[in-house]
Amino acid sequence: MSILSYDGGMSLRIALLGLLSFSGPASGYDLTKKFETSINHVWQAGHSQIYPELAKMAADGLITVEAEGARGRKIYTITREGRDELRHWLTEHTPPGPVRSEGALQAFLLPILDPPEALAVLRRTTEAVEAKLEHLQGLRAVKGSQAAGREEHKLGGYALDLGIRHALTTLAWARDTAAAIDPDADPGQGEPA
Repeated sequence: MSILSYDGGMSLRIALLGLLSFSGPASGYDLTKKFETSINHVWQAGHSQIYPELAKMAADGLITVEAEGARGRKIYTITREGRDELRHWLTEHTPPGPVRSEGALQAFLLPILDPPEALAVLRRTTEAVEAKLEHLQGLRAVKGSQAAGREEHKLGGYALDLGIRHALTTLAWARDTAAAIDPDADPGQGEPA
């Protein structure tokens, strides 16, 4: 039986186990940096969450301290139990249904607003999503140029593709919704790339 609880979505433990499994032994500092440049786009965690979770994971036997360096720096490695837990989560866990989304809540409540206000919400949403899409497409370009022969750049590629597709779908939704509110409206967006 799994020692992890998966309620409420993806576990920080699973993310850390995944990084250790894919990238190999790492310190808490290294894992925090890896989070900032990879998983942080889909699952956010900072230094103050990662270090305590590493200690709990070590106590639960999912990781072990491979080495200790200067100023108490610990290098963690995933254990057999940690690999089994990660594999179990990936192969057996089905993420829960709808997640909480403030954007979806705004979409649900949009009819409460007068048409000009609703169109302003759609313009703001469009601007934010276009900026996110540009950022994600930039990440894909960098990831693609670095991927040649480097296994580490494969990690996160599917999530990056999902994020880009989600942004494109959101832009199409905003355009269609603006047209439904006012057929002459321009939600302030160009054609998605």
